[in-house]
Amino acid sequence: MSREVSAAKDDLEETGGSAAAPAATHKAARSEAEPQRMTPMMAQYVEIKAAHADCLLFYRMGDFYELFFEDAEIASRTLGIVLTKRGKHLGEDIPMCGVPVERAEDYLQRLIAAGHRVAVCEQTEDPAEAKKRGGKSIVQRGVVRLVTPGTITEDSLLDPARANLLVALARRRTGEDSYAYGLAAIDISTGRFTVTETAAAGLSAEIARLDPREIVVPDTIYDEPALRDLWREQRAAVTPLARDGLDPASAERRLKDFFGVASLDAFGAFSRAEIAAAAAALAYVERTQLAARPALSPPLREDVSGTLSIDAATRANLELMRTLSGERSGSLVSTIDRTVTPGGGRLLAERLASPLTSVAAIRARHDAVAFLLGERPLRERLRQALSAVPDIARALSRLTLGRGGPRDLAAVRDGLAAAEAVASLLASAAPPPELAAAAEAMRGVAPGLAENLSAALADELPLLKRDGGFVREGYDGTLDEARVLQVDSRRFIAALQARYVNETGCRTLKVKHNNVIGYFVEVPPAIGEDLVKPPHNATFVHRQTMAGAMRFSTTELGELEARIASAAERALGIELAVFERLGDAVIGAGEAIKRAAEALSVVDVTAALALLADDLGWTRPTVDDSLAFSIAAGRHPVVEAALKRAGQTFVANDCALSPPEGEKAGRITLVTGPNMAGKSTFLRQNALIVVLAQMGAFVPAARAHIGIVDKLFSRVGAADDLARGRSTFMVEMIETAAILNQAGERALVILDEIGRGTATFDGLSIAWAAIEHLHEVNRCRSLFATHYHELTALAERMPRVENATVRVSEWKGDVVFLHEVVPGAADRSYGIQVAKLAGLPPPVIARARAILDELEKTEREKPVATLVDDLPLFAAMPPRPAAAAPQKDALGEALDGIDPDEMSPREALEALYGLKALRAERDRH
Repeated sequence: MSREVSAAKDDLEETGGSAAAPAATHKAARSEAEPQRMTPMMAQYVEIKAAHADCLLFYRMGDFYELFFEDAEIASRTLGIVLTKRGKHLGEDIPMCGVPVERAEDYLQRLIAAGHRVAVCEQTEDPAEAKKRGGKSIVQRGVVRLVTPGTITEDSLLDPARANLLVALARRRTGEDSYAYGLAAIDISTGRFTVTETAAAGLSAEIARLDPREIVVPDTIYDEPALRDLWREQRAAVTPLARDGLDPASAERRLKDFFGVASLDAFGAFSRAEIAAAAAALAYVERTQLAARPALSPPLREDVSGTLSIDAATRANLELMRTLSGERSGSLVSTIDRTVTPGGGRLLAERLASPLTSVAAIRARHDAVAFLLGERPLRERLRQALSAVPDIARALSRLTLGRGGPRDLAAVRDGLAAAEAVASLLASAAPPPELAAAAEAMRGVAPGLAENLSAALADELPLLKRDGGFVREGYDGTLDEARVLQVDSRRFIAALQARYVNETGCRTLKVKHNNVIGYFVEVPPAIGEDLVKPPHNATFVHRQTMAGAMRFSTTELGELEARIASAAERALGIELAVFERLGDAVIGAGEAIKRAAEALSVVDVTAALALLADDLGWTRPTVDDSLAFSIAAGRHPVVEAALKRAGQTFVANDCALSPPEGEKAGRITLVTGPNMAGKSTFLRQNALIVVLAQMGAFVPAARAHIGIVDKLFSRVGAADDLARGRSTFMVEMIETAAILNQAGERALVILDEIGRGTATFDGLSIAWAAIEHLHEVNRCRSLFATHYHELTALAERMPRVENATVRVSEWKGDVVFLHEVVPGAADRSYGIQVAKLAGLPPPVIARARAILDELEKTEREKPVATLVDDLPLFAAMPPRPAAAAPQKDALGEALDGIDPDEMSPREALEALYGLKALRAERDRH
C-alpha cells in the first residue's frame, strides 16, 4: 500500500530550504517570514497545523494519515509505532510516522484514551485534479473534524454501557464571595442535552454524578485558585475555553439559533448560569464538528434537589461505577447489570449514578419492576425481543452527522421493528404507568420507514457506504442494470482471454489489471517476442517488459475497461443516492426514533431489575418521607455475588437507624469488632441498599423500610494524595470535615475508623467529638465503625447512640469470624490473632503478645472512660460506677513472696524455674 498519492509524492523533497518548524512550537510569524523555504506540501501542513496547535494533526496522504515533527514523536511513543524521517528542516531530519486510514479508529481510540486531541485533515479534492493544474500544485486538504474525548461518535471508540458526556461549566454570582455553577451535559453520540445548577459546595459532587469524559471550562473559572485541585483530581480531560462570545445575550442567542426558536421558554425556565453553560457546550460542539450538525435534543433542566447527593469520595468508596482500581468489573453496576441493550446499560448506569428523592417517582419505578417480576412469561418474551435491539440512538447520531454507514441504517430498521414488537407485548398486558408510557412512545414510529429500510438494505452490509453492495437486488431497476453490465463485462474478459489464447497459441496468456496501466495481456517473453512482430502487432500493442513477462494492450481491452469503470461508477452513484434518501428519511423521523430508543431502554432496565430480583431473592423496599431506616437481613450485593461464585454463603445482618419514639433525628450505631470481621462490609451494604432503593430497584434484604435520604456520605478505607501533599490522615480529615459540614437530618453517614491515622489520644478525641457533632448538630442516621472501645461508653450517655459488634469466636488461640452483627460492644480488637492469620513470623506474634500483656496491665493516670464525667456535655448526667482496681497476676504474687536474702542457692534456682513456668503459662493465655 502506497503511503503517498502521486500528486503529493515529491512534496517532501527539499526545494532550496527547510520545511517547517516543529508542529507544537511553530509560530505563524515564522511561517509568513519563510514561505520561500518550504515545500508546497509542508507550507500547507504548517498553515493547517497553526490553526490547530492544541491537537495532533492526522494529515491525509493517500492511504495513510501522516504526522510530522513533535506530533510524530508523541504519536510514536503513545501508539508504539515506528518513528521514521522524511526530508529536512534547518538541516535536520523531519520526524514522521503514519497510520493506515483503514485502521485509523483503532489508533484514535488509543490517542484519545491517553488524553490527546486529534484534528483529522482530509484530502478535499481528487489527486487527479491537482495533477491537471500542473506545476507544484498539491492536493487541497482541510480539517474536517476535531476528535476529543467528549465528542466521539464511532462505536469502536465508545463504551456501549456508558454515556459519553461533554460537560461545560459557567457561573453566576450569588453573593460577595459566592457563586452558583451551571453545568450543561451533552452526549453527542445520542443527542442527550441536560442542564442543571448547583451551589459551589455541590460542584464536585455534581461533576462526579455526571462522570463526564471531557469538561469544558471558561478560562476565568479554570484559573481560579480554589478550583485547581478539582480539575487536577478529574479522570476526565479538562479543556479551558476562552469566554469570547459567551456573555448572557450572545449565549441565549446561540441556543435559539441552534434550535431555531424565537424563545427558550418552550424548553423551560433556565438560570443565567445554565444558559451560559449550555451555550459554551454548543460552542465547543460546533467547533469540533465543524460543518456537521449533531441532532441534539432541546436542553432538559435537571433539578439537583431531585436526586440523592453523593460526593466524589463516597462514590469512590462505595465503588458504584468502578472499583478503587478503576475497573468496571467488581463494581456495583457490573454486579446488577442484566440489561440486553446498549441503551439499557447506559440508562441503568445513569439511574444508579442519580438515585431519586421523589417518593412518587421511586414508587412508580418499583411498581414497574414488581409488575414484570410477577409476569415472568411476559418478561422473558420482552427480553427476547429486546435482545435484537442495536444501539439506535448512536446510529441515528452518526447518520445525522454524516458519518453513518449502511449498518447504521440497519440498526434503525431493526430497532424500529423491535419497538413495535415490544409495544405490542406490553399493550396486551395492562402495565403500570411507567411501562404504559414507554409502550406509547414505541407505537407507530415513522410508519413505513422500517419496511422501506428492510426492502432497500441487503442481508450482508459493508461498514462503509463507499464500498457499495448494500442495496438489495431488485430494489432499484437502474442499479440492477448497472450491476448486470459489470457481471457481463467480466464474462466478456474471460471470453476475450480465451480468444487471445487461441490466436497466439499461448496457454499461459492472461488478461490482468492493475491501477497503473489498467487491463493488459501478459505473456512469457518468448511469446512476447512474436507478438511485437506482424501480424500480431496489429492487435497487440507493447506496454511493458518485466522480468519473466511481457505486457500488451489491445483496443478491445481499452473499450472494455471504459465500460466496466463506467458501470461500477454508475452503480456506486446509484447506491449512494439511495443511501442519502434513506438517511434523510431516518433523520426526518429523528425525534420519534429517539423517543422510541429511550422507551426501549426503560423497558430493558425494568425487565433487567425484575430478573435480578427474581434470581437473587431481592425484595421491594418501602420508601416514604419519614426518617425511618430499618433493614432486615440485609446483604452486600457485590460481596454476596463473589462469595456465591466461590460456593460460600453471605451472612445477612439487620440494621436499625430509625429515630427513637418521640424523636425527630436518626440513630447512630457504633460498630466494634476485629479487623476482617466484616465491619466495613456491613457499613457499605446499608449505603448500597439506600442507593438501590432510591434508584428504583429492589434490594438485597428480607425487608427494608427507608425514609428518603437526600445526602449520602461514606468515609471508608485509607488513601493518600501524595501529589497534592496530603497524607492518609489529612485525606481522612478533609473527607470527614465535608461530612460534618454538610450532613443534615435526612442524610445517611457512614464513617469507618475515624482518627486511626494519628496518635491514639488524638484520634480518640477526634472520633469522640465527631460522634457528638453527629448526634447534636447533624442529627442524621449514621453508622460509625471504630476500634476505640472507649467510645462504646457514649451509648449510656447519648439517647440516640447504640452499640453493635461483629461476633467472633476463639478456638485454640485463633479467631474465627462469624460475620454476624449483634447488639453490644467488643472488648478487644483481636489484632494479634488477625496478624497471625496474615502470616507474621511466630517470633513477632509471641513478642507482640508479651508487649500487649504489659500494656494492658499498666494503669493509666486517668482511664479514658472516666473522662466522660468531666465533659460539659455530660456534667449533669449520673456518674458511672468506678472502675475496679486492676488485679495482680500470679507472676506478680510469686515475686512478692520471694525474699532473696533468706534463700539458699538451691531455693533461688527453684524459685527462678517456678517464675519461668508462671510466665510461660501466662504467655499461653
